[in-house]
Amino acid sequence: MDSVKLQAYGKINLSLDVLRQREDGYHDVRMIMQTVKLHDNIDMQKTKEPDIKLTTNLSFLPVNENNLMYRAAKMIIDEFDIKEGVSMQLKKVIPVSAGMAGGSTDAASVLYGMNKLFNLRLSTEDLMLRGVKLGADVPFCLTRGTALSEGIGEVLTPLRKLPSCPIVLAKPAISVSTKFVYQNLHVNDLPKEAHPDVDSVIAALEKQDVNEVAVNMGNILETVTCKKYPEIELIKDAMKELGAVNAIMSGSGPTVFGIFSDVAEAKKCYEALRFGKYRNLAKQVYLTEPWR
Repeated sequence: MDSVKLQAYGKINLSLDVLRQREDGYHDVRMIMQTVKLHDNIDMQKTKEPDIKLTTNLSFLPVNENNLMYRAAKMIIDEFDIKEGVSMQLKKVIPVSAGMAGGSTDAASVLYGMNKLFNLRLSTEDLMLRGVKLGADVPFCLTRGTALSEGIGEVLTPLRKLPSCPIVLAKPAISVSTKFVYQNLHVNDLPKEAHPDVDSVIAALEKQDVNEVAVNMGNILETVTCKKYPEIELIKDAMKELGAVNAIMSGSGPTVFGIFSDVAEAKKCYEALRFGKYRNLAKQVYLTEPWR
């Protein structure tokens, strides 16, 4: 195999709780990850020259060691002493710095692609062990679907998949630093009600009840991000007004997603945020659904 075309899917968090800060500076989390169909496109080709080349459709993205795709390719080349090189072209669709694991899913796809291109015969578990060195979300991005994520995010337990439903995604014209959010999250100072009920979302998934999943969604990181960026709360309110069963922030933000029980209402919400009454709230708006 000399080339491979890949789709790198984004994620949302149906629930996100932070339990404590660890001595190593990381945080123990308990969250439910959900893959969505919104994806980046990656083309990879072997090259005879022992080099890594990366191009993207976004001029502001790094194309060197500061890009997780590059680091993923280099990790495999160095470990297996590969004498050839790889050329990668990224068409970025998932919003950048948006709480949707865009960089992690691209890195996961590159690990998968390198495994195929160079016939390394690594299992998914092998790739996950390497992926966690690049980022806590990378192992989930390799497995996809619906999962309970614990530890720093690398301990994964598969859950029943979120049933098919329309999802509207909206990212305001801001970028949020994950490091800033966690540095300003003081878990011990938060009231009990600030913590989402992760178990209720798991129970709703077991019953395959989309509405109950949505009603019980929550994200403790909103206590930091929404305070600094009030436009996030405005988008949440707009989605609910436009028919979302519930709307919350994904990851550390700033992307907001709303889950709908009616496709027509989801389309109206998309139109209102993209072109209509609420068009000034979000820079990027997408209508998608769970990846299955």
